[in-house]
Amino acid sequence: MDAQLAQYLMNWLVLGSIYTLVALGFSLLFGVLDVIHFSHGDVSIVAPFVVLATVQALISTVLPADSIAALVLACAVAIVAVGLVGVLLDWLVIRRFRNAPAMMALVATVALGTVVRELIRTFYPQGSNPKPFPRLIESSVTFGDLPVPLFSLFVIGVSVLMVAVLFMVMGHTRLGVRIRAVAEDRNIARLMAIRPDRIFAVTFFIASAVGAIGGIFFASYAGVVRFDFGVQLGLIGFSAAVIGGLGSMQGAILGSLLIAGIDTLVQATMADGASYRLVFSFLLVILVLVLKPSGILGKPIMVKV
Repeated sequence: MDAQLAQYLMNWLVLGSIYTLVALGFSLLFGVLDVIHFSHGDVSIVAPFVVLATVQALISTVLPADSIAALVLACAVAIVAVGLVGVLLDWLVIRRFRNAPAMMALVATVALGTVVRELIRTFYPQGSNPKPFPRLIESSVTFGDLPVPLFSLFVIGVSVLMVAVLFMVMGHTRLGVRIRAVAEDRNIARLMAIRPDRIFAVTFFIASAVGAIGGIFFASYAGVVRFDFGVQLGLIGFSAAVIGGLGSMQGAILGSLLIAGIDTLVQATMADGASYRLVFSFLLVILVLVLKPSGILGKPIMVKV
């Protein structure tokens, strides 16, 4: 295989994997809460800042500089912390709009994303400036004559593992049954001794923690993180979920791969393609919505009037 073609394919799979982790959060939350959590991208991008702060704290106290253990521990702390942030935001803000019109919840989460970004910019040291973010794995392996970064294989492998775990949890565990019961009908779920508030909290934790992994991978792939990266990451993740069909985890995966494919193809074939990649990605969103408003794998919702 041509080395350049192999690189493009690897970039496609890496980007598709990162977008999938974020898009799954949108689909999971919409499927359970019937709410578009528009600040999900901003919550996800909190994770790289937690990693940087935790690494700095560990190196200055208990671990030597450039310690791999510090980075691994910091990533674990960030994933759990962002999962708890998602639960906190649900408890403080989002739960108050569960029975409100969808537009109110949408506007509230857009505003919540702005609050999250401004908090990062205000309280993180020099929060307005881009922060260099380390590559999680630096080395590479060779397949034939093609060098493949271990980071790319790691991102793809972790994303596949997370997708498999989510499908197993949703389809083959008591927690998954409870989540699906609440998504189907909250009142009937209460009659079955299921507490919807607890299910909402667990769902927010899972979606935010998975999004945190996507945020860490996104920052490591770019080599830098900014307080406003969550806007782009959230729009791409939401667009991927919309293309595939909001509420469908399979659709989130398909939409992510399609957007990543358009992104990679534009950069590979157009001069200065990096400047136009999002244009073509969002044109794809418009095209899908025009042809199939419910998304490729989404199901039309019938409403009696």
